[in-house]
Amino acid sequence: MIAKMTAIAGTSLLLLSACAQMQLGGGGKTPDSTAVAGATRQDADDGLKHCAAPLGTVSIVEDTAAPWYSILTGQYQLGSTVPVLKMLVQQSNCFVIVDRGRALNAALAERQLNESGELRKTSKMHKGQMVAADYEMSPSITFSTQNTGGASSLLAYVPVVGSALAGVAGSMNTKEASTVLTLVDTRSSVQLAAATGSASNIDFGMLASFVTTKSGGTVGAYSNTPQGKVVVAAFTDSLNNLVGSVKQYKAQSVNGGLGNGGNLRVN
Repeated sequence: MIAKMTAIAGTSLLLLSACAQMQLGGGGKTPDSTAVAGATRQDADDGLKHCAAPLGTVSIVEDTAAPWYSILTGQYQLGSTVPVLKMLVQQSNCFVIVDRGRALNAALAERQLNESGELRKTSKMHKGQMVAADYEMSPSITFSTQNTGGASSLLAYVPVVGSALAGVAGSMNTKEASTVLTLVDTRSSVQLAAATGSASNIDFGMLASFVTTKSGGTVGAYSNTPQGKVVVAAFTDSLNNLVGSVKQYKAQSVNGGLGNGGNLRVN
């Protein structure tokens, strides 16, 4: 009887584990371990769409004053999305990344050193070497957390361990994130494309402490990882959708030309 109850409990844990698999709107996966240099990719994400040749240069601009950014860095203790997007975009080979963050500040500092005469004459640091950003890509995130205690009633019927697992199941949260990527032409400031993406997974809450007690892991590392993976997966979905749309891009046109008054007349 004890062996049978243990087997039932084990099966219940396996069922819970199956529920924890990541669900992506676009069916991709997160690039946990990869590298990219130019157009060369190592262990690239097979779920990420790829371009045969880049469409132009792009800088990634993140609105750190937006409400979603406060939730990302405050509530979920996650960092900037820029490094993640840089990796995904370069993996896709659809755009060449130009840095407009701290790396740009460092490059400008090198030029100041050159102008002051501190650098060697053979340093090949001259004016007119920087590459312009043809486009700007901007991300945004919408978070949602839904409590799901439905599994607790099912597991309550499991003998001995049923009540313990039911309490754990009652603490499960379905975490979801939807993302938007917009692409803007830097010369005209015209928005060229926008694409949404989504992903979700189940965070086991109290189950993390149950599992890590047996395996020697830490609850903190487990609880912080799922939401981050959901965000990366959602951005992967957004980028896939964006790439699909720009590959079929057709410029919008207005009679009389863009910015020349438009066709909606005012009396």
